Amino acid sequence: MLAFRVLRSDPHTLARVGIIETERYRAYTPLFMPVGTLGAVKTLSPEELRELGASVILANTYHLYLRPGHRVIQELGGIHRFMGWERLVLTDSGGYQVYSLSLLRRVYPEGVEFKSHLDGSMHFLTPEGAIEIQEALGSDIMMVLDECLPYPSSEEKAAESLKRTNSWAKRGLSARRGKGALFGIVQGSFYPHLRSRAVEELVEMGFDGYAIGGLSVGEPKELMYEVASLTAALLPHEKPRYLMGVGRPEDLVEAVCMGIDMFDCVIPTRNARNGNLFTWSGPISIKKSCYTKDPMPLDPQCTCYTCRHFSRAYLRHLYLNGEILGLRLNTIHNLYFYMRLMEEMRRAIAEGRMESFKREFLEVYGGDHGEVSGEN
Repeated sequence: MLAFRVLRSDPHTLARVGIIETERYRAYTPLFMPVGTLGAVKTLSPEELRELGASVILANTYHLYLRPGHRVIQELGGIHRFMGWERLVLTDSGGYQVYSLSLLRRVYPEGVEFKSHLDGSMHFLTPEGAIEIQEALGSDIMMVLDECLPYPSSEEKAAESLKRTNSWAKRGLSARRGKGALFGIVQGSFYPHLRSRAVEELVEMGFDGYAIGGLSVGEPKELMYEVASLTAALLPHEKPRYLMGVGRPEDLVEAVCMGIDMFDCVIPTRNARNGNLFTWSGPISIKKSCYTKDPMPLDPQCTCYTCRHFSRAYLRHLYLNGEILGLRLNTIHNLYFYMRLMEEMRRAIAEGRMESFKREFLEVYGGDHGEVSGEN
């Protein structure tokens, strides 16, 4: 099971430093979880992720259920042994992937029927089945099955979906048999009274933590911030709060100041593979011709392996020639940047200066740097 404690709170924002403790490992929050959809963070080994400072990896129930199958992984000793990762694994329930990837989807009170994007085979996922799969995988933190709606959705449709999602949450909680922690997911689209109802009902059920779902689905950023802030303020102080799938650097800083503790997103890994890199002076595209003869490290303020050993010119050369090493070096750098960003925020909170940290960071990252979404 999971225990969570708030260790320090910032006096000027809602930001807090906390600790998540399980039998397997302890992790300090706020934290960022690299996305390992298929049980692997693309281009990196578990050893490299440990060296970067990752404490939790997110794996995907939908994908692992379809291939190689949760029973196969269970027979091989569980997800940790399967992927060679001894720290924490959080698995989502597959609800978002059914919404975004399946070729056909029909939602019923009992669960969701979907057609696999791999081979077109039909499957039926229930709330109980989502828990069964995650427990077979051996997940440390599991998520209930939920329904993710597109933006915009009508209030009537959002209310109907919320009723179904919270019913599934209750069924998922009743289906738990193992030691894995279980988080409820707050839905309700962009209607404050539905979000409030979702929180009230989920808290009454009594989960180990609470996730804010249904955001970053095409809505304006200001609306996403508004709903995330409103929802976070309603959630219990003594439980971890997880904002699902939101993860530009500026988004993390804003959300930490709302009192949110956990994050995942494909942005650092996917951007790395596309040659878009994060530095403490702002994002850069290594594809630009201005870096052709640039002998400087990618980020002079960074001490990651990539920045200690290679020039911008070399990284551009690798990228333009499709060298796998370039994808690896870029990914190492971007995830190192994210891990250091979370570390710097924990330090700022502990020292009572998160407000000034946010102000200074957003002077660099306050603009629009492009949109990235999808699998890792």
